[in-house]
Amino acid sequence: MKSEIKVYQKENNLHFGKLIRDSLQDIYHSRFLSKQLAIRDIKATYRQSYFGILWAFMTPLATAFVWIILNNSGTVRLSATGIPYPVYALSGTLVWSILTEAINAPMLTTTSAKSILSKINFPKEALIVSGVYKLLFNSLVKIILLVVFVFVYGVGYHHSLLLFPFILLGAIFFGTTVGLFITPLGMLYKDVSRFITIGLQFLMYATPVVYAIPSSGILKTVMLLNPLTPIILTGRDFLTGMEATYVLYFMGVMVVSIPLFFLALVVYRISMPILVERMSG
Repeated sequence: MKSEIKVYQKENNLHFGKLIRDSLQDIYHSRFLSKQLAIRDIKATYRQSYFGILWAFMTPLATAFVWIILNNSGTVRLSATGIPYPVYALSGTLVWSILTEAINAPMLTTTSAKSILSKINFPKEALIVSGVYKLLFNSLVKIILLVVFVFVYGVGYHHSLLLFPFILLGAIFFGTTVGLFITPLGMLYKDVSRFITIGLQFLMYATPVVYAIPSSGILKTVMLLNPLTPIILTGRDFLTGMEATYVLYFMGVMVVSIPLFFLALVVYRISMPILVERMSG
């Protein structure tokens, strides 16, 4: 009797659809772990801090107040904003801080977990979700502060204010997508985090965070091409009840971000085992 011959081949684990499906499943199944990691990190951040949660918006507040003083003193001449400048500056800096935190969150949460990555086998996507939970917590505090400023400076309530949290969710989604692409390189080279910090400082002044888009010139072109611009402007418009002229641009950025997010998840999932092996070696 002729024996049956079976050929065993190594399974191809680099199928794009399978990687996305496995990554989403791990995100779902690790939701409790993500929550616990987020609670632990939030408590650790503010446990030994005298000012506590105030640090969540201390930096954007300081930046906004500097520009408010420069504008009121006449040191810097800024074009008309259509709303009280303190609201304009503070809304821009707080939304910008959420964007930058979202960009840095995947790399920070993954780097801070280096001590357990090589010792405990768990879905690495839990670190991403943990970072998002922390962002949502900090963002809630910033939303409350912004709403207070809106009423204090007489802007008042507008129905579009109810849409403002969705813009912040979009900002977190966009920033997390960018951060996922950066994380593998950031894990390998510490210089990457320094470059990101410096780059974001320059990028802030190419985004209408503390001043409006110029009516002409190269800076106008740069700002209009900047994908962060519609996030800042649409968030500010919804917050203050102004006409949302960049909402379609914002929606376009979000639509493009969706496939990029899934691609970033795949990059993260493929690279993490390699990085963990390198760290433990």
